[in-house]
Amino acid sequence: MKKIIYLAIVLLLSSNLIAQDTATVKPASIGLKLGLYDFKQTNHTEGLTQSVLHYGIQYVQGVNKKVDFVVNAGLTSLKYPYYTSLLIRQENKSKNYLSLDFNLNYKLLTDEHPVVPFLTGGLGLATDHFSYYTAYAPMGAGLQIKANKGSFIFVQLTHNAEASPITKMHNNLSVSYTFPVLSNKKPVVLPPAPIQADGDNDGVIDSLDKCPNQPGTAKYHGCPIPDSDNDGVNDELDKCPNQVGTAKYNGCPIPDTDKDGVNDEQDKCPTVSGLTRYAGCPIPDTDKDGVNDEEDKCPTEAGIAANHGCEDIQPLLNEVASNFKFETGKVSLSKKALVKLDAVVLALNKYPNINLDIIGNTDNIGKKKINQKLSEKRAAVVYAYLVKKGIPAARLVKKGVADSNPIDSNKTRKGRAKNRRSDMNAKY
Repeated sequence: MKKIIYLAIVLLLSSNLIAQDTATVKPASIGLKLGLYDFKQTNHTEGLTQSVLHYGIQYVQGVNKKVDFVVNAGLTSLKYPYYTSLLIRQENKSKNYLSLDFNLNYKLLTDEHPVVPFLTGGLGLATDHFSYYTAYAPMGAGLQIKANKGSFIFVQLTHNAEASPITKMHNNLSVSYTFPVLSNKKPVVLPPAPIQADGDNDGVIDSLDKCPNQPGTAKYHGCPIPDSDNDGVNDELDKCPNQVGTAKYNGCPIPDTDKDGVNDEQDKCPTVSGLTRYAGCPIPDTDKDGVNDEEDKCPTEAGIAANHGCEDIQPLLNEVASNFKFETGKVSLSKKALVKLDAVVLALNKYPNINLDIIGNTDNIGKKKINQKLSEKRAAVVYAYLVKKGIPAARLVKKGVADSNPIDSNKTRKGRAKNRRSDMNAKY
C-alpha cells in the first residue's frame, strides 16, 4: 500500500499544468464520505490485519485559489489492532472507532479545471469506543473532480501515521462528494443612478446639501429646520426646544401651575396643589371638621381628630356623670341614674376605638384610707353596669382618688355633695 501512495505523489508532482489567473476560492462545502481503512499486521501478534469500510462527513473551505482547508469525521466498527502488551486486553469483538482530522489540500491546479490533483496533510485524533485515544498525521494525495453546480468528487489515499505506542499505522482510501453551502457568485452591482444637481429641489445643490433627500433651507445647509425635542414644533418656533411639548403651548409642555403633577388641562384645582385621584384637587373634607375624608370615619358628621373625625362624646359623659350623686358614706346609685348610662353604652358601641376611665371621688369627711376604698367602690358601680350592658372590660379602667380631685369646696354641704361623684373620661 505504501508503494501506491509514493507512486501517486510522484505522479502529482510531475504535473506541469498551470492555474489560470481567473481562479476563484472554493466556497464552504459539505459532503458525504465512504472509505476503506487498511490496518497492518502488528509485529507481535498474528491475524490482526483488517480492512474495514468506514463512513463519514467532510467539510471543505477554500483558503486561497490553491489551498483548501478540510475537516474529515469518520465512523466504523473493528477489532482495533493494539500492539501486544500484557497491560492491554486483546479485543474479541468489534467496537466503534471514531476519527476526526484537520487537513490542508495543496492543489496543483485551480478549481476551474475538471480534474485537479492535490497533496494533503494534517493532524487528527481517533478513539476506540472512547477507551483508548491516539493522535495521527494523515499524509497523501488525491484527485478533485468537478461535478455540477459547484460540487466536487474527491478521491484520495493517505497514510495515517499514529502517535500512540499501543496502536498501528494504517492507510485510508476514500471517496467523497461535496456540495457548496454558500454561493460563490459575486453580487450583481447595479450602475449608480445619475446624480441630479438638486435632487430634493430645495435650492441647495446636492454637492453642498447635507440632506440631499429632504427639502430644507440654505440656513441649515439643505436640511429641514431642526426639532431637537421631536415634538413636532421646529426649533425656530419652539419656546422650549429641549422639552417635548405641544403646538398649543408653542412647543412647551402643558403647564402645571400648582406643581402637583396634574397638568392644568386636567386639573380641576389648577392653583391648589392636590392629588391625581381627585383630579388635581386636595383630599376633600365634606363635614369641614379638619379631618379629610380619607381619614374621617364619620365624613358627613363633624367630629374631632382624636376620634378619627367622629363626634366628641366627652360632653355626653359629663352630662351623664352629673347625675351620679352619692349619699355620705354610700356607694349605690338609683336606677334612674344608672339608666342614663345606656346613652354611654350606645356611644361606646358606635365608636369602638374609644376607651373609658371611670374615676370615683369622695368629699373630705372621714379618714383617707376609708375614703380611698369608698371612691373605688363608687367607680366600680358604674364599671359593673357598663360591663353588664356588654361593654368589654378591656375598654374600661376603674379607679378611686378619694378626695384628691374636688370640683367644689368641701367647707359647705352643697360643695361636699358635688364632690361625692363618679367621673367618666373618654380616651381616644
